[in-house]
Amino acid sequence: MSKNVAGVLGKGISPQAFIDSMQKNKEAFLSWYEQFEWANEEDKAYFESLQFRDDIRCLILAADWCGDVVRNVPVVFRALETAQMQTEVLIMEQFPDVMDEFLTMGGRSVPIVIFADTGGHVLGQWGPRPSDVQAHMVAFKQANPDREASDYQDKLQVVRQQMMKQYGESAAYHARVVSELRELLSAL
Repeated sequence: MSKNVAGVLGKGISPQAFIDSMQKNKEAFLSWYEQFEWANEEDKAYFESLQFRDDIRCLILAADWCGDVVRNVPVVFRALETAQMQTEVLIMEQFPDVMDEFLTMGGRSVPIVIFADTGGHVLGQWGPRPSDVQAHMVAFKQANPDREASDYQDKLQVVRQQMMKQYGESAAYHARVVSELRELLSAL
């Protein structure tokens, strides 16, 4: 059965309202936002070409306390600003039913970037993090299926450190996010 988000289209907040309402991690979020630069002109031109499409909407499930939101949503905002795509943010805690339709490996992970048509039919989704970073979590979950295991949390901390290392300290990962978004949108 295909997913549909028609019931929440127009119920989210604007990207600026999300930034303005941030209670946590606002400085880090704005730092990543301000550091954004196009890695290549082809990607920029692609997102500029989307300005002529009014048939795609974007919903972003997010929470200001999440490190992946702080890292990735500024990049998504910048790319979609260039595309002039109608974008709204759904605060995860305010939309639990929507969040539960977009679980990652059975769990609630944000951000989830949802692309839908004007009728709310979901065309594609991205998130919660670039595929090379997510690969660490996928491997961890496969190797550690028992969340109640005594060493689960310790191992989870190790994988989170690996993920941070994969992101890197610079904004170079921004190009990977843009590339994955472009690949997804190109198929729509």
